[in-house]
Amino acid sequence: MSNAEPNTTDYAYETDYLSLIAQPCSKEEVRNFTKVFLPVAYSLICVVGLVGNIFVVMTFALYERTKSMTDVYLFNMAIADILFVLTLPLWAANYAADKWIFGDFMCKMSRGIYAINFNCGMLLLAFISVDRYIAIVQATKSLKLRARTLAYSKLICLVVWIASVLISSSSFLYSESYSFSINETKEICDHRSDETSESPMLKLLLLSLQLGFGFFIPFMFMIFCYTFIVKSLQQTQNSKRNKAIRVIVLIVVVFLVCQVPHNIVLLVTATNLGKMNKSCDSEKKIAYAKYTTEAIAFLHCCLNPVLYAFIGVKFRSYFVKIMKDLWCMRYKKYNSRSSRTNSDTYHSRQTSEILSDNISSFTI
Repeated sequence: MSNAEPNTTDYAYETDYLSLIAQPCSKEEVRNFTKVFLPVAYSLICVVGLVGNIFVVMTFALYERTKSMTDVYLFNMAIADILFVLTLPLWAANYAADKWIFGDFMCKMSRGIYAINFNCGMLLLAFISVDRYIAIVQATKSLKLRARTLAYSKLICLVVWIASVLISSSSFLYSESYSFSINETKEICDHRSDETSESPMLKLLLLSLQLGFGFFIPFMFMIFCYTFIVKSLQQTQNSKRNKAIRVIVLIVVVFLVCQVPHNIVLLVTATNLGKMNKSCDSEKKIAYAKYTTEAIAFLHCCLNPVLYAFIGVKFRSYFVKIMKDLWCMRYKKYNSRSSRTNSDTYHSRQTSEILSDNISSFTI
């Protein structure tokens, strides 16, 4: 059959093939759940994540004091989270309407942007843990090593973004808005391949990439780095040590609570791909688990500004000062003179701040 003609034969075969698997299992109750739960959850995550990450970007942009790689990573992660949450209203509307209404181009863009920024954000979390490891565990070498690394900060972040684009390229290539029919015909936005037999292999590859770069790699880096950081802090006599350890434990716990359930569901989904004897009840349970844990995983982008920025003593002081400056515009001249004075004193104690930053970056 010519490629220029409508794929009526292929579509009929696809419908017959899928009906043998999916038609006996009606997921109407799952769809009713997603129509209510996901639009509300995605809308709240979008608003909270947008506000929190905009504050992070605004603070770094106005103060321009990104003196460590962690600051650079936080800035890029906030941008990644902003781009990610901007795609959530499209998916909230998709689940509320129970169909995709934004066309093929927006389907490719929304899935592609989501994949890029999700992978970018998770890779940046791994790099943040490495930078904290260098700053605290390798404290004697950290000044020279971090200064050398900071000189290549833009290049490192560019590599992270390029890697995220390459990992996510399949989302642009294979995502498509098309009509799908089981009990009723509706428009959906999903991955699609020309050959039905290729679909399980493609989905398995995509899930493997998401599991690898979206969870396992950042998780391994975080566990390795934060384990040695805690051991190093336990040997110090600094009064802020206990607070620092509590914050590190909080970071790891929040990461695990948000990411582990969803990635377990993805792992189960990957192992079930291609199985023909799945029960309807198990399919419904997996569907409920997928949507619920996905919303919890997305919640992590709202917690990133709190965990990695607002808990920092210096960042919090910068943020409070910006809020005061914006609120008290009538004292603009006074604040300008004060800012210049603070800038002069800042450079004179820059070295001591960097040394103390090895501990205080994790304090509340």
